[in-house]
Amino acid sequence: MIARVWRGWTRQEDSDAYVDYLQRTGIRDYRSTPGNEAAYILRRKLGERTEFVTLSLWSSREAIRAFAGDDLEQAVFYPEDDDYLVDRESRVTHYEVIGS
Repeated sequence: MIARVWRGWTRQEDSDAYVDYLQRTGIRDYRSTPGNEAAYILRRKLGERTEFVTLSLWSSREAIRAFAGDDLEQAVFYPEDDDYLVDRESRVTHYEVIGS
């Protein structure tokens, strides 16, 4: 299993709306892609900003490729991301899940 991790930051006042937006876009698309095992949104307040981490679990690199395209490390963005995000990682990190 492979974990895919991405981070982005919003203004604190946009945090709840961004959760709803993530649910309708990235999380929905993760979960509808064959080979996705789970998808989570993590959040924490940092001063005037809120940090978000999306953590998705995948059965294989091929499954990730079906979601993300050929460049597995490239983050996937949606049209309204610019309305919410004040900063973001353009690349994701993958980890081999070796135990629970």
